[in-house]
Amino acid sequence: MKKISNIKVMLRLVVLVLPLAPVMILAILSGVLGHLAAWGISFCGYLAFKYNALHSMLVLLAVLGISRGFLKYIEQYCNHYIAFKTLAIIRDKVFGKLRTLCPAKLECKDKGELISIITADIELLEVFYAHTISPIVIAVIFVLTLSVVIGKTSLLIAVLFLIAHFMLGFVFPVIISKSSKDYGKKQRAAAGNLSSVVLDSLRGLSETIQFADSKNRLKKIKERTNELLFVDEKMSNISASGKAISSSAITILTLVVILITKQLELTTSVNLGTSMFVLIVMLSSFGPTLALSALGSTLQPTLASGLRILNILDEKPQLEDVSDKEEISFSGLAAKDLSFAYAANTILKGINLKIPLNRTIGIVGKSGSGKSTLLRLFMRFWEVTSGAVEISERNINKINTSNLRNMESFVMQSTHIFKDSIFNNIRIAKLNASLEEVKESCKKASIHDFIMQLPNGYDTEIGELGGTISGGECQRIGVARAFLHNAPLLLLDEPTSNLDGLNEAIILKSLEMQSRDKTIVLVSHRKSSVRICDEVISIEDINAVKRMS
Repeated sequence: MKKISNIKVMLRLVVLVLPLAPVMILAILSGVLGHLAAWGISFCGYLAFKYNALHSMLVLLAVLGISRGFLKYIEQYCNHYIAFKTLAIIRDKVFGKLRTLCPAKLECKDKGELISIITADIELLEVFYAHTISPIVIAVIFVLTLSVVIGKTSLLIAVLFLIAHFMLGFVFPVIISKSSKDYGKKQRAAAGNLSSVVLDSLRGLSETIQFADSKNRLKKIKERTNELLFVDEKMSNISASGKAISSSAITILTLVVILITKQLELTTSVNLGTSMFVLIVMLSSFGPTLALSALGSTLQPTLASGLRILNILDEKPQLEDVSDKEEISFSGLAAKDLSFAYAANTILKGINLKIPLNRTIGIVGKSGSGKSTLLRLFMRFWEVTSGAVEISERNINKINTSNLRNMESFVMQSTHIFKDSIFNNIRIAKLNASLEEVKESCKKASIHDFIMQLPNGYDTEIGELGGTISGGECQRIGVARAFLHNAPLLLLDEPTSNLDGLNEAIILKSLEMQSRDKTIVLVSHRKSSVRICDEVISIEDINAVKRMS
C-alpha cells in the first residue's frame, strides 16, 4: 500500500467536496450562527441576572432557543447532504476504477478486502465529510469571534482564551493522533482480513461440512475477530484518554480564568459583573472545540479508510481502454510471436497462430500449458509480454475496446451468475434483447426446456453465484449468453466440461451450425468436443505451437 501522509489524504478528500462548496458555505454559516445563538442564551441569562430582568428576556431567550435548533438542523442537513452526495461520487469513482483494473489486476486481489473497501471504508468517510470539514471551520470562526468579545474586557484573558482553544482543538488532537500510531490503519486492515475469512468460509461451507473442518474455520474467524477487537480496544482507550485530558484541561483553564479575573478585580476596574461575563463566555465556548479534540482518535480509522480508497483510485490499470480509433469488421485472428509471462513464470512463448474467417479451431494440450491464457490474451484481458495479437490484421491494442468487445464472445470455464432473474442473467449479453431472442439463444444452449420447467420460467430468480442451479446449468447460461451476443468470433474455454454427453452433443451441434458464419476457437480436454473443429492445434509446451490434423 502506498504511503500518504494524513494531511495529504485530508486535502485530497476535501477536493472531492469542491463541487458542493455552496452547500458547505451554508453549513458553516448555519453552524457559526447556531453556536452564537447558543452562546447568546447564556449571555441573556447573565443579563437577566445582572439587571433582574428575567421576564423581559424570556422572549429573546425563546427566539434564540428556536433559532439554535433551526440553525443546528440546517447545519446537520447540509453536512449530511454533502457527505452522502460525496460518498456517491466516491463509489462511482471506485467502481469505475475497478472496471478499468479488471480483470488483469483484480484476479490477484483479496475479494474480502475489496468488499471491505467498497462498503465499510467508504461508509466510514461519512465521519470526515459530515463531522470534520465544516466543524473545523465553524470552531475557528466561533472562537475568533468570542476572543474579540473577550478582548474588549481583557486582552490577557483573550490571549489565554485563544491559547486554550488552540491546545484543545489542535495540539491535543495531534498528540492523541501521534499516540494512536498506526492503529487506525491496523483497524481497517483487521476489518478487511475478517471480511476475507468470513467470505472465504461462506463460499467453502460445503467443503467445510464434508471434511468436518468447522473447528478450523471457526478458529480462523475467531483469530481475525480477536485481532480486530484488540485494535478496537486500543483505539477506545486512546479516545477515552483524549476525552479525559480535554475535560481536565477545561477545568484547569476555568480555575485559571477565575483566579485571573479575581486578581483583575483587585488591581483594575474590572468588577464582579464583568468577571461573571468573562466566565460565562469561556464556559459556553468549548462546544465546537471539544468536537475537534475528539478527532485525534476518531479520525484515524477514517483517514486510514480514505488512504485505502485513494490507493485503489491511484492504481494504474495494466491495460487502458482504447477509443477514437476507426471501427473495423472481423476478418480473422492471429497471434504473432506471442509470449506471456505471469510474474517470473513464463506461460506462453513464441506463439504463431493464424485463425481464418469462418473456421472452427480446436486447441488442446496438457493442463497448465496456457490454453485458457491464450484466450484471455485474445480478449485483451491481459497485455502480452512480447509479440502481438491481431484482429483483421490490426494489433488489438489499436482497436477500440467497445469495437473489440462487439467482435468477441468469450465463454469461460466458470460462468458468473448474478443474483437476478434468468432472463436478466442472459440478457446481459445484449441489453436490448427481446424475450424471443433470449429463448432462441437458450434453445441453442440446450437450457430452454430446463428453464420452462421452473415455476416462474425466465423470471425465476437465481441465487447468489448461481447457488440454486447446477454447475452444468450455469455453464449453459454462459453459452446462451455467447449465442445471444452473436459476435463473429466465439472463444470457448471448456464450454461442455460440466455437461453430460447428450447436452454436450446438442451444444456442439448448435456450434457446428453457427460455424457457417462465425470463427470459433474451442479449448477442451475432451476429444468429443473438438471433433467438430476444422483443425486442431496442440500446445505441446511453452515454446511453440504445433499443428496436427
